[in-house]
Amino acid sequence: MPEIEIHSSHGEHGNNPLVLPVSMTISILAVLVAISTLFGHRAHTEEGLVNAQAIDQWAYYQAKNIRLHEVQVMVDLLGTVTTLDKEKTELLREKYQKEVERYESDKDDISEKAKEFEKELEVQRKHANFFDASEGILEIALVICSLTLLTNQKVFWIAGVLIGAVGVVAGVAGFLVH
Repeated sequence: MPEIEIHSSHGEHGNNPLVLPVSMTISILAVLVAISTLFGHRAHTEEGLVNAQAIDQWAYYQAKNIRLHEVQVMVDLLGTVTTLDKEKTELLREKYQKEVERYESDKDDISEKAKEFEKELEVQRKHANFFDASEGILEIALVICSLTLLTNQKVFWIAGVLIGAVGVVAGVAGFLVH
């Protein structure tokens, strides 16, 4: 069997003063990418839950609206037909009229709650967007920093750090959005 020799490339980087600070920067950026990714996933999960609540609330609103129209038809019908027992018909009409009023009141409350869920959904969407932007920017910064180790040019490290700072600002903004 042939023997394989493994040579480390410490010789070419051993005297490069950028290796340690750039490696530390890359490590820090990698941790920040992981954090942004985690918060982005959580924000998307919360966004999905709030979206489901808004959809459920609007479905409930629609069900109440359908019931309201059914009861309104009954009130209109009882007000126009001639029956043998006018007193009983009037009592039924009054009963259904109260139901109409109740459904109208319920419908307004349900609509307001659905709109609140939609506002919360928009906030969650903004959180998720900022965390996603942060993740992408930090990944770009990480790659640019790594170019320093390949080219031995400090400009890539500086650019990566500056871009990484923008990514951190985007991540912090994800917490501050309301």
